[in-house]
Amino acid sequence: MLSSALQILAFGLALLGVLGATVATLSPNWKVSADVGANIMTAVSQMQGLWMDCTWYTTGVFSCSLKHSVLALPAHLQAARTCMVLSCMAGSLGLCLAALGLKCTRWGGGRRAKAHTAVAAGGCFAAAGILCLVPATWFTCEVITTFLDAGDKVDK
Repeated sequence: MLSSALQILAFGLALLGVLGATVATLSPNWKVSADVGANIMTAVSQMQGLWMDCTWYTTGVFSCSLKHSVLALPAHLQAARTCMVLSCMAGSLGLCLAALGLKCTRWGGGRRAKAHTAVAAGGCFAAAGILCLVPATWFTCEVITTFLDAGDKVDK
């Protein structure tokens, strides 16, 4: 009974992880910069994501533009998009396999088949986690490098 409860808890956490990766993939908040100017229509904050760029203005207007051309994007953004989509797909496959591998379900085969299915689900979740972690780290590195390079240009 404790084993089944632990499996259901792990399944719930995996579901939250896949939902979190999906929200992170679609979110325009990968890079946020705040600009304050003297003009009434000066942007208050600009947000850049994998799929769109959004801007908040002082007048309360919120404007977003989609990134339509994949080839016009920088290489790190193309790779981040690809890895995040693959992460969501691997996580979704892991959820399907995990549902089959739960001890409390009747479908999915015998004990041995369920054990193999659960191991495969774990592999999918591990791959999804790595595929989500790599672009987030890479994108953060790009933002920090760009920021530090801009600071060096100002100092000179």
